[in-house]
Amino acid sequence: MMLRTLAALGALALAAPAIAQTAPAPKSATITSPDGHLQVTVATDNDGRPFYTVARDGKPLVNPSMLGFLFTDAPKLQRNFRIEGSSTSASDTSWEQPWGEWKTIRDNHRELRVRLKETTALGRVMELVFRVFDDGVGFRYELPGQPNLKTAHILDEMTEFSIAEDGEAWWIPGSEWNRDEYLYNRTPLSSVPLAHTPLTMKLADGTHVAIHEAALVDYAGTWLQRVEGTRFKTVLIPGAGAAKVTRDAPFVTPWRTMIIAKDAPGLYMSHLELNLNEPNKLGDVSYFKPSKYVGVWWEMHIDKSGWGSKPVHGATTANVQRHIDFAAKYGFSGVLVEGWNVGWDTAWFGDGKGFDFDRPTPDFDAKLLADYAKKKGVALIGHNETGGSMSHYESQLERAMTFAHDHGEHVVKTGYVADAGQIERVGPNGEPMREWHDGQFSANHHLRVLEMAHRYQVAIDAHEPIKDTGLRRTYPNWVSREGARGMEYNAWGEPKNLPNHESNLFFTRMLAGPMDFTPGVLSLTGKGGTPLLSTEAKQLALYVVLYSPVQMAADLPENYEKHLAAFQFIHDVAVDWDETRVLNGAVGEYVTVARKARGGSDWFLGAVGDDEPRSLTVQLSFLDTGKRYEAQVYRDGDDADYRTEKRHSIVVEKRAVTAGDTLTVKLAPGGGQAIRFRLVK
Repeated sequence: MMLRTLAALGALALAAPAIAQTAPAPKSATITSPDGHLQVTVATDNDGRPFYTVARDGKPLVNPSMLGFLFTDAPKLQRNFRIEGSSTSASDTSWEQPWGEWKTIRDNHRELRVRLKETTALGRVMELVFRVFDDGVGFRYELPGQPNLKTAHILDEMTEFSIAEDGEAWWIPGSEWNRDEYLYNRTPLSSVPLAHTPLTMKLADGTHVAIHEAALVDYAGTWLQRVEGTRFKTVLIPGAGAAKVTRDAPFVTPWRTMIIAKDAPGLYMSHLELNLNEPNKLGDVSYFKPSKYVGVWWEMHIDKSGWGSKPVHGATTANVQRHIDFAAKYGFSGVLVEGWNVGWDTAWFGDGKGFDFDRPTPDFDAKLLADYAKKKGVALIGHNETGGSMSHYESQLERAMTFAHDHGEHVVKTGYVADAGQIERVGPNGEPMREWHDGQFSANHHLRVLEMAHRYQVAIDAHEPIKDTGLRRTYPNWVSREGARGMEYNAWGEPKNLPNHESNLFFTRMLAGPMDFTPGVLSLTGKGGTPLLSTEAKQLALYVVLYSPVQMAADLPENYEKHLAAFQFIHDVAVDWDETRVLNGAVGEYVTVARKARGGSDWFLGAVGDDEPRSLTVQLSFLDTGKRYEAQVYRDGDDADYRTEKRHSIVVEKRAVTAGDTLTVKLAPGGGQAIRFRLVK
């Protein structure tokens, strides 16, 4: 009996700890991409600091990279964390864009959600969400409502990207006066200082990575600061106050993104950032139709006329009528007019408080021109330059959009010309404040503009904008923007865009989204006859290479009538696409893109290079099998060269092709090639 009792007590003693003790906290959590090639692990170190790693085919791609926040008024959110639990899920769906480079987008990812809690008395909670695609990783912070973190005054994130090996990088500087309008640097990754995103890199093993962000909503954008070696950390872009971001919990941050590809073309073919944005919240945006436009614009940049009334005003009734006539004659649906409203005769740069956005100048008859354009089957494109005075623009925003709607303007080009850090706003007590183009205030301003514009059936093309982070999915009336060095730099003389600028843009800035680059200057001359560093054929190719659903024919109307053979391609090329293929490319050297017209059977090809002559082999397997096409080719002449007067040498020819054919695409120095593949019925 006693032996049985002792045995029972022994059994209870052994069992008791298991009943009283909670399960040990997990030390890490892991998830892989749908195809199994990418693996993300989230863990905490001995100090309870959370970090993540990324491996590709078992090889480290991102070494342990720390996560967390610094606050202006509370202890940092980084140490003494315990993983409370994690969960995984998977999703494989498709959705359609109302306009875009692809009609249908597939979203195939796996998600890892990790809940972390501080072991200190504060006991604050933070969740990390990772979505892993076959071509990259997106992750963000989610901060739930909690007693010890009701309002977050964020000084900075402590998010790191510790790249596992060195390589080459293509970047423009962050925190500089000219925002993101710089030529791209090409340096070792380990030499990058403070950079804008997207930051594109080619690692030593050939892997291509582009770091950026998605869904920048009510938050500051980020720069990337190299800390040491190839370890980078995010730097939140400042605001007017001490805190760079102020948010009430619960809230989520933008997604931090890494597109990961085996080669440069794979970077552009990724849909990762679009898929990390929320679906369309506006509803029907059919009032916007992708289109090509001309405008009273280039003439101002080459000093033929100006925005203000003196010495020669460009936006006169007669001059705009002339542009409407040209647009109607050659099949353009829009005419952009800059300098039409009151305010341009003030010192508006960085101070646009003199602008009125519904009061035309005396020599611009808005109603007459709107009626005249409508009769011709053309619409005016509005222009609202703010001079960086965002609060002033918001005070007139409904008036501006009412004016646009009443005058048949379904697209308005906004502008924020001011040096970095010089956005004007009015503070909560009426005090003047200064902000950055990519700060939290600016992020919220742009969304306020989009929502008001949608109420009046207007789409927005923003210049000097906040960076693109894929919000065109959520707000599909945000159709294009600038956000890089566009064609106007070629008008001004020096420094001009270099011959490799566009092949840099394609694998850097264009990874973020559409750009209103304003191509098509067939005269190849800027102010004072200064030559562009381009051939004529390259200007055509840019319509396919640099995507925007609003494409400008930027040159003067009279110049197009001197180059009608080449101008035919600008007339024919589509601006909205069912499908896009990147056929070849190397960052900053060359790229060839093929796109299929939305709802049609024609394909278009564009290829651009750098300052070297190139010969590229292109297989036409993207064409429909068993069908015949007429290839209408616009190529550099055999003697074409951007450095000489032969920059105008262009050959226009036709040939029959099928999907089984291979073409040799030759590019002159500074050159390009454009092809329309017309289905033969």
